[in-house]
Amino acid sequence: MLERFIRVTNISSITTISMVVVMLLSFTVSCSKETKDVVNATYDPEKSYTMKATQVNTLISDSGITRYRIEAAEWIVFGKAKEPYWYFPEGIYVEKFDTLFHSEASIKADTAYYFDKKGLWHLIGNVEVESLQGERFDTSELFWDQKKEKVYSEKYIRIQQEEQIITGVGFESNQNMTRYKIFNSQGEFPVEDTPQSPTDSVQMERCLAVDSLKMK
Repeated sequence: MLERFIRVTNISSITTISMVVVMLLSFTVSCSKETKDVVNATYDPEKSYTMKATQVNTLISDSGITRYRIEAAEWIVFGKAKEPYWYFPEGIYVEKFDTLFHSEASIKADTAYYFDKKGLWHLIGNVEVESLQGERFDTSELFWDQKKEKVYSEKYIRIQQEEQIITGVGFESNQNMTRYKIFNSQGEFPVEDTPQSPTDSVQMERCLAVDSLKMK
């Protein structure tokens, strides 16, 4: 009878311990799942950065050769995004070098994005480019495709050369800014003159159109 009581007691204890273990495991799994769900709910790879740096002044190599220098107040990397990119919200200055470390061109902008896989820069707001030839390019938006070695824009652009200023809407160039073409050219002006802005040009076109209708 005593042996039977002991056996029953042991079985009961084992059963109780097993139930506690199962409950603990269930609770752990439940908490883990809940935590995972919370993390998944808050983590967005498109908006969660993998690196952030401030007061950046760094050199970047391409195929073992130093090709660029970057200065930026803030540099944020979204390395886990579907299309990984760098973000420079407070402006950027980029200087490009040749294989002998001679400066070929420099670019400055209020805001910039760099899409790593595409090798594409998207520069926005007060974009200024200076070439080795001393020409200055000003526009509100510029794309720089490093893989295709091409710079282009669809916005109004102003090019200041030594003796004249050229303006237009739409632009395409090699990445050294030594060979380029301007689309929808609005004219050439001596450096001391002030070229018309895109708004002035539109207003002039409207005036010409109205005058033409009056003559008819």
